[in-house]
Amino acid sequence: MLGEEETTSYTIASFKTNRIINLHSIENTASGVLDFKIQHRFGYLNGGIEEFFGIDQATMRFGFDYGVTNRLQIGVGRSNYEKTIDGYLKFKLLRQSSGQKKMPLSASIVAGSAIKTNRWPEPDRNNLFSSRLSYHFQVLLARKFSEGFSFQLTPTVVHRNLVATSAEKNDVYALGAGFRQKITKRISINAEYIYVLPDQLAPDFKNSISLGFDIETGGHVFQLHFTNSTGMFERAFIAETIGDVGKGDIRFGFNLSRVFTLSKPKPKE
Repeated sequence: MLGEEETTSYTIASFKTNRIINLHSIENTASGVLDFKIQHRFGYLNGGIEEFFGIDQATMRFGFDYGVTNRLQIGVGRSNYEKTIDGYLKFKLLRQSSGQKKMPLSASIVAGSAIKTNRWPEPDRNNLFSSRLSYHFQVLLARKFSEGFSFQLTPTVVHRNLVATSAEKNDVYALGAGFRQKITKRISINAEYIYVLPDQLAPDFKNSISLGFDIETGGHVFQLHFTNSTGMFERAFIAETIGDVGKGDIRFGFNLSRVFTLSKPKPKE
């Protein structure tokens, strides 16, 4: 109608949960909502029948993601991989929109840390507490191109206070990429690949690659996938993946997400 003011339409649901597979997605847990997440990776499929194709081995992480506001999310998790505790802050800077305010993409920043709590392999040496720590910093750049397809780039730096050999770098620079393609209203294909710049890690290191499905079932979201990564926090899957896909070093795994509303959601910002 003549004289009617144009409104702004913000893009929603670029991804189904706040993770693509291993990587953070552009999505935030809503204000006042707690997302309890169980992440599980079985052993390599090429372990054969003796290891029941990886079922006899398992790595897991459970975590809690909380929406402080609609733009700020915090999280903490515990993994049996090196008995690691990790935590992070995630803040949304830009939201993809059309109409009165046009923004071609969404952008967030993530900063986090992880600490190993397992016993030192050489307890008699001068082991420093700081050697247990690692940090990661990420920028998430995502665009929902259509109702069914979303794509994200994730420039990342991981800093490790202690590395195993002099050939490895304390600072590891990487670029992650991931996408989501809807198949039905409740099912989508998700994939991600993390390219680490050359000459930073040990020779047996491999880039992380993952492919899977998101299945929404009411209050739960199941993410079923295949990946060559073992750990489920940034230092582990970005800087410590050794699975060689060409040799069948592929793990079947899943992320299970269940949300709980703890307080009245705040208005959209």
